Amino acid sequence: MKQGSPATAGKKIIVAIDGPAGAGKSTIARHLARHFGLLNLETGAMYRAFALKALREEVPLNDSAGLEKVAADTDIRLESGAEENRVLLDGEDVTGLIRNPTVTDAASRVSVFPAIRAWMVKLQQQLGANGGVVMEGRDIGTVVFPNAEAKIFLDAAPEVRGMRRFDQLGPKPAQQPEEVIRDLRERDLRDRNRADSPLRPAPDAVLLDSTHMTLEEAVAAAEEIVACRLLQVNSAETA
Repeated sequence: MKQGSPATAGKKIIVAIDGPAGAGKSTIARHLARHFGLLNLETGAMYRAFALKALREEVPLNDSAGLEKVAADTDIRLESGAEENRVLLDGEDVTGLIRNPTVTDAASRVSVFPAIRAWMVKLQQQLGANGGVVMEGRDIGTVVFPNAEAKIFLDAAPEVRGMRRFDQLGPKPAQQPEEVIRDLRERDLRDRNRADSPLRPAPDAVLLDSTHMTLEEAVAAAEEIVACRLLQVNSAETA
């Protein structure tokens, strides 16, 4: 099925991809968006952008009230690009500033607060309100869009995810592989055990474990899941 094929001509579906850090959600979401002619909305980038602002304003990452004040005066937008989204923070393009380990860790810390998650969920729902989107994050299929037509929970063993993240850091990473894996395990613990919207598969999500898959195999599997849902949705509409 190619981008713009008849399967995309019916209902503008929402594809929700959830899973832990390093599972490959962003890569697969970008591919699915291109393949099916959907808009890719990377919600993790929104949390990173907010975390960047909190760091810049030197608000303690455990200060819920302080973070809420920052959120009340923050505008975050995503603009779809050929390879990746442009992330605009209060009008500033911060796309290249939000991928470092410090911002990534800060994003995980600020996301545990219910008030921040509620604010972010509203933004995400506004961005995807008209459908025709791929959204990836931690709670898209459970909280942001529980009625999404296609839901994938993408996972892999922590060691595999850690090495993938390590490889993304470049030729001279500041961290050793075991440090990256340790940080990822700590983030998993926070994400899976937070009181508000913990990381878990939606009851109707398709579990895709890529531990023993190549990237190409994982992409093909995700593609097939969405293609099947598109056919089901369009068949129901024409019945």
